[in-house]
Amino acid sequence: MARRSGAATIAEVARHARVSPATVSRVMNGNFLGEPAIAERVRASATELSYAPNHLARSLALGETRTIAFVVPDLANPTFQTVLSGLSKTAARDGYRVLVADSAESPADEPLLATEIRRRCDSIVLCAPRMPEDDLVALAQSLNPLVLINRTTPRISAPSLSIDYRTGIQNLAQHLYSLGHRRLAYLQGPAESVSNAHRIRGLAEFEGFVKDATVEVLPGGVSSDEGYARASDVIRSGATAILAYNDLVAVGLMNGLAELGVSVPADVSVTGFDDIPFARYTAPALTTASVPHEELGVQAWSRLRALIRGERPSHDVVFQPRLELRGSTAPVPAG
Repeated sequence: MARRSGAATIAEVARHARVSPATVSRVMNGNFLGEPAIAERVRASATELSYAPNHLARSLALGETRTIAFVVPDLANPTFQTVLSGLSKTAARDGYRVLVADSAESPADEPLLATEIRRRCDSIVLCAPRMPEDDLVALAQSLNPLVLINRTTPRISAPSLSIDYRTGIQNLAQHLYSLGHRRLAYLQGPAESVSNAHRIRGLAEFEGFVKDATVEVLPGGVSSDEGYARASDVIRSGATAILAYNDLVAVGLMNGLAELGVSVPADVSVTGFDDIPFARYTAPALTTASVPHEELGVQAWSRLRALIRGERPSHDVVFQPRLELRGSTAPVPAG
C-alpha cells in the first residue's frame, strides 16, 4: 500500500485494517471489546504504518492525562526509588505513567513544586515528611485526588500510608539492650522531619521502660556523607551502640568508623532503618528495621485509582517495620 511520507494518521490505519477510525482509537486506547482478530489486525496495521497515537489529543478530548505525579524529598535515596518502582509498575497496568518531582530536601520548595506538577497530571502521590503541617493542610485541597505517604493528619481527608517509626526504633533499641548495651546514641535526622520526631519519641519511651539505659541524641542527617562525617562524634560520645536515622547514614558511619580504626561490631554496634537493597551487602551486613517500600507504592496506586474513579479508597495503613538482625550488631564489648 503506497503511503505519503511522514507519520501515519488514524484514518490511514483504519483504511489499511479495513475498520473505522473509531475502532482504531478504541484498540489503541485499550477500550476495544470486539473480536480479538480485529484488534490484532488493527495493531498489525499500526505497526506496519509506524502509527503512534496522539496522546495529547486524547488527553484533551477526555479531559485527562493518564499520568500521576510523585513528589519526593530525594530520589537518590533508594527508599524513594523503591516506592517509585512499586507505584509506577502498578499504575502502568492500568495505563498510567508517573511523573516524578524531587524537592532536593527543601521543604520550602515542596508546596510550589507539588502545585506545578499537579497541573500536568490527573492526581498526585505526595511524600513530604518535612513540610510543615499547616502548609500541607493549606495545600491539600488544591492537589486532590491526593494520597499521602509517610504522613498522616486528621486535618486532611486524603488516604495515607505511613510507617510506625516509633515502634520500629524501639525494637532496634530493645535488640541492642538485649545484647547488653546500656549507653546508646541516636544519629538523628532533620529536625523538621515528622518521622524523626516519632523516632525520638520512641527512644524517650524506651528509656522510660528500661530505666538503666540512656540514649544520647547526636546530630546526624539523611545521607551517607553525613553519617561518615559523624564518626568522630560517635567515638567521643562513648556509646557502645548507635541507632542511625536511616540505612544511608548507618553505612556512611560504618565507613567513617573503619577509617578511624573502630571495628563494627567488635567495638561499636550500628543499626540503620529502612532496609534499602544494599543494606544486606555491606561489610558487615546492616542490622535494620525493614520497611516494605515497594508495597507502599503498590498500595498508593490502589487508593489513587479508587479516587480517580470516584470510588471509596481502602483504609489508611500504618506499616509495622520488621527487625532484620545482621552482622553490624553484637554483644557489648567486655571491659
